[in-house]
Amino acid sequence: MASSPVPSPRRLLVVLGDQLDYDRFLPADFDASSDLFWMAEASEESTHVRSNKHRIVCFLAAMRHFRNHLSDSKIPLLYHELAEGNSSLNQLLAEDLKALNPEMVSLVKPGDHRVEEALQKTCHDLGVAWEVREDEHFLCSQSEFEDHARGRKSLRMEFFYREMRRKHDVLMDGKDPVGGGWNFDKENRESFGKQGPPQSPKTRGCPPDAITQEVIELVNLRFPDHPGDLKQFIWPVTPKQAEQALDQFIKDCLPTFGRFQDAMWTDEPTLFHSLLGSPINLRLLDPRKVIRAAEKAYQEDRAPLPAVEGFIRQILGWREYVRGIYHLRMPEYRELNFLEADRALPDFFWTGKTDMACMRASLTQVLDTGYGHHIQRLMVVGLYSLLHGVRPGEINDWFLANYVDAVDWVTTPNVIGMSQFADGGIMASKPYSATGAYIDRMSNYCKNCQYKPKESVGPNACPFTTLYWDFLDRHRERLRGNQRLSMQMRNLARLSEDKLSEIRKAASCLRHPS
Repeated sequence: MASSPVPSPRRLLVVLGDQLDYDRFLPADFDASSDLFWMAEASEESTHVRSNKHRIVCFLAAMRHFRNHLSDSKIPLLYHELAEGNSSLNQLLAEDLKALNPEMVSLVKPGDHRVEEALQKTCHDLGVAWEVREDEHFLCSQSEFEDHARGRKSLRMEFFYREMRRKHDVLMDGKDPVGGGWNFDKENRESFGKQGPPQSPKTRGCPPDAITQEVIELVNLRFPDHPGDLKQFIWPVTPKQAEQALDQFIKDCLPTFGRFQDAMWTDEPTLFHSLLGSPINLRLLDPRKVIRAAEKAYQEDRAPLPAVEGFIRQILGWREYVRGIYHLRMPEYRELNFLEADRALPDFFWTGKTDMACMRASLTQVLDTGYGHHIQRLMVVGLYSLLHGVRPGEINDWFLANYVDAVDWVTTPNVIGMSQFADGGIMASKPYSATGAYIDRMSNYCKNCQYKPKESVGPNACPFTTLYWDFLDRHRERLRGNQRLSMQMRNLARLSEDKLSEIRKAASCLRHPS
């Protein structure tokens, strides 16, 4: 254990790796003479799911920069660097509680129920008082979200988003939304066409500084078998770097972002997306600053309204909404499996070695870089998992492990609810199911693929298309009453029994390979 600046602290202020809020880390009643900050790099946080090296480096490098900020600010701090062997947050905390004997442990509401439960149990077992403070990083408190949810049969993001727009006066013209509409999604669904994408910025992100480079070497040494090519590390790990990334996005990407936010293209992993999920989720970048920067770009005619509204909806709407769902429904939410999916996660999710061009591109990209944009996540990787029938918990853990911006409160609602429909419709009004034709329309992946997106059976049948019809067939009784699937179910009914029999046989071969 490192030496303590406060020999016998009254209160231990725990800061977790995704709570690096430079503007709000001090509680209002902080007392430097009796309060001690506590941070720890625990190996379990990189191994309880087999985390991508980019994700590990992001957390550790950002934590070390934050540690230095506290030290420069003369804030009393006890910090554990990653040591040899295995360690967990609760084990490290227990050792320090026994040595320091504080009256209380206080921390901001964790974004991972597993971590909160373990730390709380440690304090309870050792008879130390436990305090959880409100997370002021978010624009909607948990009590406000609970008020919004109370009495509602469904919790659709759109209605919550409108409330947030009104409350925070974002893109509003008095009581009405700017431009006369709350949502410009229809203008944000263009594909690139045969000519491919317009030129996007070729240099994105931030080169590693000395501290980050040191962490990169440590992670390559400690976790050599984890996925991730750290020669490609570009992620912000300080507020200054995060603001530079925000400025670049607003200037170079936001004007084009909206039109093509759902499009995909081979060897164009970032396109016009913000790459801000990780620094925002680590609290290095205030979402208020991000929202106002995008809104200002519209007001100054530097970006069109559909692009700005679509981006702000991701931050002010979706991000706040999934956090509310997480804390409202956990821990039961993680275990939901409405569709009774029972297949193991295919091995190729960890290698990218598959003949499906879209999956190969999306998987190898995230395994190498820790990044994939929302359509690659939802309508390629997530869609395949849904149609294949992967157990929701397994694909959820894969997402949590591999995306650089993954934190449990973000990942679990997005995967369990939005992607896999395992919550039976709490978040989404229907499963996001589609054939390979959707991927063909929104990308060039199918151009050089051996599979044909319009074919459901035969040697060239697209696995997405085969599994799509099998998915609807297997779940027809469970989904029959869903009005948003009525057209798809009518199309299913038009298939002959002979064709369905062929599809079932082909799907069985895909789902149960010999």
